[in-house]
Amino acid sequence: MCPDPFGASGAWRHGGRAHLLAGQSALLILCVMLDALAFFLDKVVFLVTCAHPPPPPLERERAYRRGDLLEVPRTLFTHFGIYLGDGRVAHLIPDILPAVTSDARHLRHKVTNTRLLLGVLAKRASVRVDSVEDFAYGASVRLNTHAMERAGRVPPDAEDAARRAESLLGSVPYSLLWNNCEHFVTWCRYGAARSLQTEQFCQWLKSQIRDQRNAFVAGLLGLLSLACWGVSSGTTLPVILIPFTLWMAS
Repeated sequence: MCPDPFGASGAWRHGGRAHLLAGQSALLILCVMLDALAFFLDKVVFLVTCAHPPPPPLERERAYRRGDLLEVPRTLFTHFGIYLGDGRVAHLIPDILPAVTSDARHLRHKVTNTRLLLGVLAKRASVRVDSVEDFAYGASVRLNTHAMERAGRVPPDAEDAARRAESLLGSVPYSLLWNNCEHFVTWCRYGAARSLQTEQFCQWLKSQIRDQRNAFVAGLLGLLSLACWGVSSGTTLPVILIPFTLWMAS
């Protein structure tokens, strides 16, 4: 008696192939989406920085000394680094690649937007040394007198700040709010990891939560969602819980 080619084993093989194809398709779609997002970010950065072209490299680097704190304005935030001399900057940047490979040949390449976005999602970063041009990524570079210094905190010796930065080179954990590039440079220069950008964001978020008008807005949006999508457990619970939480926290 011949075995049925479409029996249990055949069905299992066809099911395995279907799952494999589905996984490959999902991976391909994810790669395309990341490439599109990276392309979009490249264009945004290009349009923003075109209006403010960076000064010539020789003019910028002439004023930098080893241990200086440098900043680069981005679209939504400011990026920080420690100048090491000879046109090199140590900075902490989200990067998925150190979590995948230890091959120095690949790690030396400039961090792309795709590597950066995946690093943010995976909460992985690297403290690396790049040229001033790669650190700037097309934007202008400025010397920074941090608010901690303006508030009376005396910075350490510049050489000590540079050595601290060099001691942390390599893969590190990353958090957009609690362990970012500003935490890195303030620890190197002042001995205390602090991010004023995080503090400002938290203050803004706190003000939004304490504003009672947001509870009414959330309630109104919830009623509109019920009118559009109907009453169900998936729509009713958020409509009740979100405005209630905002009202109690205000």
